[in-house]
Amino acid sequence: MRMKVRFLQIFQHIIDIVFATMLIFITLGIVVGVLRLFLGLGAILTLKGVTGSYLPIISDVLTLFILVELSRSLVDYFDVNRLRLTFIIDAGIVFVLREIMIKLFEHKISVEEILALSVLLFVLGALRVGSVLLFQREKRILDTLRDVRHDDDSSDTRLSSDH
Repeated sequence: MRMKVRFLQIFQHIIDIVFATMLIFITLGIVVGVLRLFLGLGAILTLKGVTGSYLPIISDVLTLFILVELSRSLVDYFDVNRLRLTFIIDAGIVFVLREIMIKLFEHKISVEEILALSVLLFVLGALRVGSVLLFQREKRILDTLRDVRHDDDSSDTRLSSDH
């Protein structure tokens, strides 16, 4: 039994190190991405056409949103020791929206692709709503259990003080 507990502790420590390393790289990616975004603003000022110069900026901003969502997921892992599905789904939704927006803007998307990405977006949205509803349900159950325990503890205290 002690060996199993020790193995689980080692495993948890390794997972923490891996997630911390991933968080460091994502954070560096966000910082570098923001810096490159600001450095790229000079190119917009020198170009005559507006339309073509905004596509890279839109793509970069949406990519940064994805990195932020993933980093939120990893930061939350260190608080609650589990990955929350909502943050990962949010990153997926932003990624699909990014792809749709870029392809629509470039006029390089077929009807089939739009339908497939729309179905994927719908499924991700349904998963997001479902995970929020499930989380709220679990929270209500836990709150009810805490209230019941608190009431039991209060009645035990009253009984012991009566004697």
